[in-house]
Amino acid sequence: MEAEAEILRPFELRFSDLLLLSSSSSSISLAEVERLENVTRSVLENLGPEGPGLLSITGVPDASVLRGRLLPLARRLALLSYEDCRRVLKDHKLGTDVSLKNVDRTVSSFALQLKYVQEPSQECVSSDSSETGRNDCLDGDEDRSGESLRDEFRNLRNMFEELGFCMMELGLRLAQLCDKAIGGHELEQSILESCTAKGRLIHYHSSFDSHIQKESKRAKGRKRGSTMRSLYPLRDCFPMEEVNLEEKVTEKNGTCKTSMSHLWQQWHYDYGIFTVLTTPLFTSIKDIDGVYHSVEQEVDLLDGHCYLQVFDPSKNKILMVQPSPGSFIVQVGESADILSKGKLRATLHSVCKPLERVNLSRKTFVVFLQPAWGKVFSTDFPNAPELLTLTGRSDNNEESDPTLYQTRNNLIEQIHRVVPPLSSRLKDGMTFAEFSQQTTKQYYGGSGFQSVK
Repeated sequence: MEAEAEILRPFELRFSDLLLLSSSSSSISLAEVERLENVTRSVLENLGPEGPGLLSITGVPDASVLRGRLLPLARRLALLSYEDCRRVLKDHKLGTDVSLKNVDRTVSSFALQLKYVQEPSQECVSSDSSETGRNDCLDGDEDRSGESLRDEFRNLRNMFEELGFCMMELGLRLAQLCDKAIGGHELEQSILESCTAKGRLIHYHSSFDSHIQKESKRAKGRKRGSTMRSLYPLRDCFPMEEVNLEEKVTEKNGTCKTSMSHLWQQWHYDYGIFTVLTTPLFTSIKDIDGVYHSVEQEVDLLDGHCYLQVFDPSKNKILMVQPSPGSFIVQVGESADILSKGKLRATLHSVCKPLERVNLSRKTFVVFLQPAWGKVFSTDFPNAPELLTLTGRSDNNEESDPTLYQTRNNLIEQIHRVVPPLSSRLKDGMTFAEFSQQTTKQYYGGSGFQSVK
């Protein structure tokens, strides 16, 4: 028996209220002061030890426009051939967090360091960048394929920066709000001292996407561009017999299993201060007269699910997050947990696959706000954050259903095996750079060092 995740509809903080709460304005009525005090209490309750560790921000100006411009590019970029994708990333000075040569990857991630004091982007979009008419940002011969790529992704870096700066402001203002409620300026100062945040455009692949990647690899060696230009700009359709659907599922309503299988992204904590996410954009594949067609769909067309799930230790349950369409989700990272001395609680979360929609892919943009690498951490405070909060209680339903109780306990044990305890990664006096290295090393192995892009 599988335990289904319960629904979490995050507390919604209006952007207009966030502006008021993060400013020093005093020209408001007593009734408005009382209302904002209630909003502040709700924010701290949701981000604190007894809450889910996240909330959503609604009513952000231009959010839907910025999101709608950037997110559709995630799948298009992810499904380019290795050579073409590398060319686009170099053109726009972007990095990647995964191996683009691995056609079996289930996630593609494209990264950019966002500076609080930003220099104008120097995008290479002109073919007149040298005496020969060649664009020095591109490798290889200049051809129609290169022109096509430059046209399609012409403003990619600008889109990263515009949406990224918007989301950085949300995280910084939320830090100011929390500092006011907690006392001091620890969160805000730590974010500003870092000077940068990391933006990631992430594409979670469907089975259909995997098919395209493998077709692209098989096409390597043919005349350059011939096959990928027929597959993409994503040929938008494939005969059904060309796609091998290996996953067979029987769950209802597109819900996720609460086991460790069927996860796009494994259970983990983010180790920064705040993680700001867009609501995702989905591409579903529809069968029309025996042919699969790609169709872009907004999150509210998928039963409200964004397929982000969190573990709430206060309730000892897994909760499926259902935000309002077009809102931004803000999660607490472990650094905020530490810097706030436990007054904020880091969010343990994962991204699951919809079981009945094996040809559904997911796109989102994420900004990670973190302290400066040299920030020194102290663990000298009561109730220092620890993974042991996962153990313990059952609710009334579980007590009356031993199978459900055992399923929950099995899952908690699995999460324990996947998520390294904070005590094994954090030592008193450790810098954020040392903490992030230890965390990355224990999650993923290797040296723990990360790309600077």
